[in-house]
Amino acid sequence: MRILTVGGGSGGHVTPIVAVLQEIQNQHPRAEIRFWCDKNFAPQARSIMREHDESIKTSTVVAGKFRRYHHLTKLQHLTIPSVVFPNIRDAFYVVFGILQSIMRLIMWRPDVVFAKGGHVCLPVGIAAWILRIPLVIHDSDAHPGLTNRALAPLAKRIATGVSLDHYNYPEAKSAYVGIPIDPRFKIMDVNERQRIKKSLGLDPRRPLIVFIGGGQGAKQINMAVANQLDGLLKLTNVVLVSGASQYDELRSLTPTDDPRFILQSFVSQGMAELLGAADIVATRAGATALLELAALAKPVIVIPSKRLTWQVKHVRLYVDMQAVYPLDEDLFDNPEDKSLIHAVERLLRDTELRQKLSKNLHRLARPHAARDLAVMIVNAARKQR
Repeated sequence: MRILTVGGGSGGHVTPIVAVLQEIQNQHPRAEIRFWCDKNFAPQARSIMREHDESIKTSTVVAGKFRRYHHLTKLQHLTIPSVVFPNIRDAFYVVFGILQSIMRLIMWRPDVVFAKGGHVCLPVGIAAWILRIPLVIHDSDAHPGLTNRALAPLAKRIATGVSLDHYNYPEAKSAYVGIPIDPRFKIMDVNERQRIKKSLGLDPRRPLIVFIGGGQGAKQINMAVANQLDGLLKLTNVVLVSGASQYDELRSLTPTDDPRFILQSFVSQGMAELLGAADIVATRAGATALLELAALAKPVIVIPSKRLTWQVKHVRLYVDMQAVYPLDEDLFDNPEDKSLIHAVERLLRDTELRQKLSKNLHRLARPHAARDLAVMIVNAARKQR
């Protein structure tokens, strides 16, 4: 059995693939598996995949994305040069990526293609459809992205991260499975959390907040942490996962010898332990990250990017369920802003609120998502053979 997996753009697309592959390899150890991703996220993606299985061949695919921003009008999308010209250029990238994918799929023809998400999936998914290779897609977000909306009519099966009533996908080929996550994301007791804090060189008696900037970084969050770091460190230990793109700049803006602070560019292994040790986590509204934190039952501060429509809409689901503490990134534009400090201070002070948020978020966890999605992929492959 040959299985091609595709995803990229962030760790939120790659780590679920790894969770699914663990399930597939446990049941079908002789399966041949390959992984394709986009060029920009390739170093991080390779690192994640290498930790799981060094034998899985990873390749990059030319792909382009259509830029759409929540804060811009339709007219602005058609008139702002920094949006229009990259979109035109990337349309040619998509066409080239389709041709590149067709040639590669002819040379190594899989029994099924599993597209997890990200713009890299579009050319590969279209190529798979042209060659009549079964395509299985997974949509993590409550607001379907453009790539998945385009691939849905071409897919044999569609798996979703939240209930089907949030989508317009055909019910006959769709199933709500949740988001596959690593089984190491599970609730930890106090002793385990203190042990991890100590192994990180942090005082285990102090609370810990972890800020996740993302695989590519989230500049607004990173700079807000840097600007408000002195006040945060009075309340708690801080770990900032900045993303690779801004790490060097932040290294020059933050202390290198303060035992209460750790700056990391990217975490390819040990993320479950790091987040499990945290008392509070602050993150963007990435669907995978939120479901990993749901499995850990963490109180979470969510800061959706207003430039990304899907994040704004996706986080509303969690806010309506009182499962996260939302924070507006526009507040960070003020140099005197202390919103992160105030949010952390309130959560640390209000035990009842922390418990309510973590309990409500934990209800969204789907522990068998990886297994259910693995079965869907294998069944699609078997029908092809």
